[in-house]
Amino acid sequence: MKEVKQFQAESKQLLNLMINSIYTNKEIFLRELISNASDAIDKYRYLSLTSDGKIPNLDHQIRISIDDKERTIVISDNGIGMTKDELIENLGTIAKSGSKEFIEKISKSKENNQNLDIIGQFGVGFYSAFMVADKIEVNTKSINSQNGYKFTSDGQESYTIEDSDKSENGTDIKIYLKKSTKEENYDRFLNQFTVEELVKKYSDYIRYPIKMIVKKSEQDVDENNKPIEGKYHDVFEDKTLNSMIPIWKKNKKEIKDEEINEFYKNKFNDYEDPLIYNLISVEGLIDYKALLFIPSHVPYDLYSENYEKGLMLYAKGIFIKDKCKELIPDYLKFVKGLVDSNDFNLNISREMLQQSPVLRKISDNIEKKIIDKLKDVKTNNFETYKKFFNLFGEHLKYGIYSSYGEKKDLLQDLLIFHSLNHENEMISLKQYKEEMKDSQKFIYYASGETLEQIKMLPQIEKYKKDNIDVLLLDKRIDEFAMMMLHDYDKVELKSISAENSDELNKEDKEKLENLIAENKRLLDNLTDGLKGIVDEVTLSNKLVDSPLCISTKEGLSLGMEKTLNEQPGVDDDHKIHSSKILELNPNHKLFEAFKNLKNDDEIKEYATILYDEALLLEGFDINDKKLFVEKLNKLFLKAFK
Repeated sequence: MKEVKQFQAESKQLLNLMINSIYTNKEIFLRELISNASDAIDKYRYLSLTSDGKIPNLDHQIRISIDDKERTIVISDNGIGMTKDELIENLGTIAKSGSKEFIEKISKSKENNQNLDIIGQFGVGFYSAFMVADKIEVNTKSINSQNGYKFTSDGQESYTIEDSDKSENGTDIKIYLKKSTKEENYDRFLNQFTVEELVKKYSDYIRYPIKMIVKKSEQDVDENNKPIEGKYHDVFEDKTLNSMIPIWKKNKKEIKDEEINEFYKNKFNDYEDPLIYNLISVEGLIDYKALLFIPSHVPYDLYSENYEKGLMLYAKGIFIKDKCKELIPDYLKFVKGLVDSNDFNLNISREMLQQSPVLRKISDNIEKKIIDKLKDVKTNNFETYKKFFNLFGEHLKYGIYSSYGEKKDLLQDLLIFHSLNHENEMISLKQYKEEMKDSQKFIYYASGETLEQIKMLPQIEKYKKDNIDVLLLDKRIDEFAMMMLHDYDKVELKSISAENSDELNKEDKEKLENLIAENKRLLDNLTDGLKGIVDEVTLSNKLVDSPLCISTKEGLSLGMEKTLNEQPGVDDDHKIHSSKILELNPNHKLFEAFKNLKNDDEIKEYATILYDEALLLEGFDINDKKLFVEKLNKLFLKAFK
């Protein structure tokens, strides 16, 4: 019985974009269908290996057939196949995981006149065939079904599902090619040499034989087996088109960057070459091979709740698991790749994976290999490393913070920063320490929302004047990572916004203490006026031109306070409050004006204006803007009387 079903509205829109040639690189449809066939065989083999003999092992292959007269290409596999429900779910609903994002992406690429190969990223690889097809038939039988089913669609409004007479498990995808036009030559896909080249280009690494009956011309021979000049005949050969050697098992010297890049884009559904890759072969106490990639852009779903970290896991060349999260730490979740080891049991289950000492050893080793690779890139190709750090540097800082500093020695030399004295560069902690003045006790840093905002901080004026470098931290994770680092090579890291009485020499300290004692009444009144807001109002020697600033104690800055209080579930009763000090510049005219005020209540009332002004200078918002304006206007009116 034939059932006619309608595509969803969103699916129709996507199909329309596909069929109307968003991509000029139409040849990738073959790659996508071969990859799907390989995945189907992977699934079959895994089920076979874990079925205790209930599912027979087969001689697996992928076959391509060309019919010039019918103008069709068939891609067949003897993999897991699909049930009727799976046909509807997988082919009748396009891009279940991201059709909206896909549509937005290809629309954008069309506007920018780019030829981006992004099909695989959104699970719509099968539908890439509609770029070259007038009609597609999918004949399939699942190992879990007694019956075969056929899906047919012209990529327009609807598709049909009907019973088929297919008796063996697997899937045959039959593509009826469009007619060639002046703009596009679809006939080239009926040429066996073109197909061979495309398989070699895109799918040579596929670990199952991709076979095709090919025709070749051989010279006739006489009864003595000598060639007859000018006479030839056609012979047909069942040819394997791919090498079938997994790319990660090849000798490094035999692999070109182009081959690695194509493997990555095909296997991990990306549309750009990787930024960095690492081919690893380890022999000894543990044996494994790995091929790891760092993308050249942040994956679109990296920060979504649905993102799954993990590396593909193979045992003795057999695919076991798609996302093995145990192989990669959280802070390196952006790394993609695969691991293949002969030390894993083929019947390994998820529970066994979690408890496997081999897996833990490989995981630890992989982490170190990634870090070593990044250190090598940082040393030998700093421009590439800067690109990496701009994309994923926050994850390294998260690794330091989330491990409570345990990974400090592993990661600290990978950190790079903008700094006050290196406007167009990024420097490491090591470089900062090497350039420190002999008299300098600390590695200084300043934090804020943007680099421009940080450079405007009142506290930074003194460091500019004294030509002392300051690391500029414009990411929210930065201060938390610095807190866990604490020091670099025995030199303490210190925020310029922290209270710094321990930095003063004896003479300067006595001078400041005397000045504070002389102005005790003013400072006490200001402190009373800010009761519950700041712990203390005092005088500072860290300011040059600015009238005041806010310092904090105990390592919790205003920025950290803000970040922690913005976390989900933190209500007003459980907000965290940093220990704040309002510091005044004793050499500023504003302080001289306040010294002349005789009315204690008036001083207390104006205290909040000073505090709000300091917040603005620090780049933070004022809590009560209305009250601030009212008090400011009152002050103006009094001055104009």
